[in-house]
Amino acid sequence: MAWDTARTKQLLLDAAVAEFAEHGPEGARVARIAERAGVNKERIYPYFGDKQKLLEAVLAAELEKIAAAVPLTPAHAADLGDYAGRCYDYHRAHPHFVRLLAWEGLQATSHVPAEPARTAHYAEKIAAVAAAQRSGALATDLPAGQLVHAVIALTASWFTLPQLARMLLPEVTTGGPQSERDCLVAFVRRLTAR
Repeated sequence: MAWDTARTKQLLLDAAVAEFAEHGPEGARVARIAERAGVNKERIYPYFGDKQKLLEAVLAAELEKIAAAVPLTPAHAADLGDYAGRCYDYHRAHPHFVRLLAWEGLQATSHVPAEPARTAHYAEKIAAVAAAQRSGALATDLPAGQLVHAVIALTASWFTLPQLARMLLPEVTTGGPQSERDCLVAFVRRLTAR
């Protein structure tokens, strides 16, 4: 019987996503990843190298997923509130992604996995927002990079700081996810209105 390399790699990646999201880069254990995947831990090394390279593979795969699921083109950027709402929906359906980014930020070092590729990815988002600003669809008083950062931070905060949302916005959080989403969309639209 032939070994299904692609399937084994995917099992390991899926298990690593869960492990890194739950325990962070420092707390994640290769043995637990292998156990979750139902694969011998020795398979991790030829496929991914060490734990750091496995984390890089996880982040690259997860960033590709959100980029495909929630694109930001100049047409999308014309309504950044809608974009924020779609990001909120993605994070609600995939809470591990924002946890991975939060862990990465908390344990940040001078090395960020795939930083040049990720910077290029965000540059495309900034260019889309700048194009929407030039077309007159968005306010121009804030630079495009600041707007992209604000939308990402505002959206992620519903998942990384839920306790603050509960304390600061009880009238919103008691309404549940749809109320939170509506609040986010309205705020981003107001922030970017001409």
